[in-house]
Amino acid sequence: MEKLAETKYDIHELLKGRWSPRAFSTRSVEPEKLFSLFEAARWSPSGGNSQPWSFVVTTSDQPEHEKLVEALAGFNKVWAKNVPVLILAVARPNPERPGSEAYAYYDLGQSVAHMSIQAEAVGLQVHQMGGFDRDQVRELFEIPESFKPLTVIAIGYSGRVEDLPEPLQEREVQTRTRKPLSEFVFGGHWDLPIEPTAEELLLAGSPDGK
Repeated sequence: MEKLAETKYDIHELLKGRWSPRAFSTRSVEPEKLFSLFEAARWSPSGGNSQPWSFVVTTSDQPEHEKLVEALAGFNKVWAKNVPVLILAVARPNPERPGSEAYAYYDLGQSVAHMSIQAEAVGLQVHQMGGFDRDQVRELFEIPESFKPLTVIAIGYSGRVEDLPEPLQEREVQTRTRKPLSEFVFGGHWDLPIEPTAEELLLAGSPDGK
């Protein structure tokens, strides 16, 4: 299923096409495609080239996959059980660098953003989930205390909307929306929108400025 973003300014088609579906096919993901996502993550930027990211991969033919599904919160369990690949994204703050948690979390997010665009490029879908039992997954994968599990990532091919439970079908086909730029891009002062309003653009284009 395709849900292209309706953008005010032109952006790359891969960015327009990226969204977070819940309807996944059970079709296996080819290893070369899966590892291309991690290659994209590997070349993402990080503070001081610290590369604070790690990923634990589970596939639907492994018992760990089912256990990771069980650690998910709420209705995510309902659809995630059908996803062929579930990945736990983990960050490692630098214990010798005060305040490094924020940098590590930011950089992990950048690496996953790279993964999501690479996935779009090779025909895969990505859905990221923050709701899961972190203590449960730490125990499941024996993750050291210095590492922080942050996100579970579903990866696979697009599936059929009608295979989802009815309430999720409605959410799947809803129109994608975003805040206008004027709400979060400021110029020179907080809360002062940098983007010109429609009225300002019209005035700028008129010969007499009126």
